[in-house]
Amino acid sequence: MILKTLFGRGKSDTGGVSVGGTKELLHLTQPVPLPVDKAFALFVDEMNSWWPREYTWSGDQLKSIGIEPKIGGVCYEETADGSRKVWGSVLAFTRPEHIVFAWQITPNREPEPNEAAASRVDVRFAADDDGGTNVLLVHRDFFRHGDGWEKYREDMAAKQGWPYMIGRYAKAASGES
Repeated sequence: MILKTLFGRGKSDTGGVSVGGTKELLHLTQPVPLPVDKAFALFVDEMNSWWPREYTWSGDQLKSIGIEPKIGGVCYEETADGSRKVWGSVLAFTRPEHIVFAWQITPNREPEPNEAAASRVDVRFAADDDGGTNVLLVHRDFFRHGDGWEKYREDMAAKQGWPYMIGRYAKAASGES
């Protein structure tokens, strides 16, 4: 109820993810059957196990994708030959409840070297009454990307954007491949 009040009306799909937001931001909520510490660790420390390979620059050459778990850390992908591309910067980090990172990927899906020109992804993990975790992801500040930001926000809210990525995360949390 608070989410709808703060961020607009949400809608559910069959995967349990609820998507909503405003013109400027989008939010998703996703329950997962893991305690908070394990849900956080899966999202941050084990990103390589669930992030879609087809959503990387490296594709078949991808060795790993991850987040350095500290303020000032980077979000990166590394190829088999050791080259590294940065796609984000960690701006806030409180294990196991909260992480904020700059989304340094342009609307054209290119790396954005300037953190100030990047949108923000804010992810919170809260215990539910059944021993699982409710994950809230808010992607905001799309305007920082400049021209085309409105379409970028729409793309990230669409079925193949954050709902797909969070669906992959939820499947990993449930022990599915």
